Amino acid sequence: MSSSVSTADPSTPPENAYRLADLLAYFLRLGSLGFGGPVALVGYMQRDLVDDRRWISEKDFKEGLALAQLAPGPLAAQLAIYLGWIHHGVLGATAVAFAFVLPSFLMVLGLSALYVRYGGLPWMRGAFYGIGAAVIAVIARSAFKLARTTVGKDPLYMLLFAASAGVTAWTESELVWLFVLSGVLAWAVRAPRQATMLSVAALPLAWLVTGQSGPAAPETLWKIGWYFAEAGAFVFGSGLAIVPFLHGGVVTDFGWLSEQQFLDAVAVAMITPGPVVITVSFIGYLVAGPLGATVAAIGVFLPCYLLVVIPARYFRRAVHDPRVKAFVDGVTVAAAGAIAGAAFVLGRRAVFDWPTLAIAGVTLLLVTRLKARYEPLVIVGAGIAGLVLSEGIF
Repeated sequence: MSSSVSTADPSTPPENAYRLADLLAYFLRLGSLGFGGPVALVGYMQRDLVDDRRWISEKDFKEGLALAQLAPGPLAAQLAIYLGWIHHGVLGATAVAFAFVLPSFLMVLGLSALYVRYGGLPWMRGAFYGIGAAVIAVIARSAFKLARTTVGKDPLYMLLFAASAGVTAWTESELVWLFVLSGVLAWAVRAPRQATMLSVAALPLAWLVTGQSGPAAPETLWKIGWYFAEAGAFVFGSGLAIVPFLHGGVVTDFGWLSEQQFLDAVAVAMITPGPVVITVSFIGYLVAGPLGATVAAIGVFLPCYLLVVIPARYFRRAVHDPRVKAFVDGVTVAAAGAIAGAAFVLGRRAVFDWPTLAIAGVTLLLVTRLKARYEPLVIVGAGIAGLVLSEGIF
């Protein structure tokens, strides 16, 4: 239970409140059925692990969300890694990382093979027509719940939340300096008398590297690994933030994919569950086959794993200082605002006509009234509706 979280030494992961196998089973399921991208995935974790099962305390969840926002890389994966670390240390963080990413990686690997074999998957855009609208409803509900728990009725937090949401909606990106500035402002207001600031080789099977243009050269694999490691290490925010970065390199600089192929890669990420940045595996497959997909996935997820596991112990120790707590609270509120702003940006793109508005409305009604286990069925139903409507059957 969450009451067992506190220990004499805050730098030490608390005594187990549940079995690691239970946590892995949860993240395998979330990685297999969790649609909606980082915003929705964060909402699922809060609802399931904090509100319903009470495996993670609200305080620990907020700390993990703050660390995930401050560190570069995919938001949902970082938060999952931190939640795995809380009670089970490095082993838990590592096991959760694999459990969360593996299902969507395997799905994308299969879709990539079909894409290369048949020269495209036009049905994906039809399915996304419905899924995108349904996902917005899930995101909106998750963003509302997260805002309610992090902001409350505090005027300062309301201001930080509104500023972060407005900037994210206006710029269509999540700016790390805004999170830091929100933390500093909360620190200055909540701890005004404190004077110190915060411190903080040859392959046996050619098909393994065969993409849409034939076998890839070894140097191409190195480029894939290095480029996606840069994406994982230097791009802050969620999948919303990493997509423009990937577009610049994959389409403009390297010319690995055409504009349409890149859009298809994003569609694959959105119609499969798990973290949105799994789209890098689709890109890697098209360039250099299954091995390229694997190298791309390792490249983008390894930095975010290290940037959570290495500072986690020190972050957990420091966050009990009132000055640091004020800073973290400010960052968390700004993160919640950015998530709300991202929901607006995504919604504007996914809900653009009467059918998508109807799908989003019905989805919102269903996910509010039905139990969580039925949400994947709602998303699948929205995808089928999108296919039907995009084909002009009605």
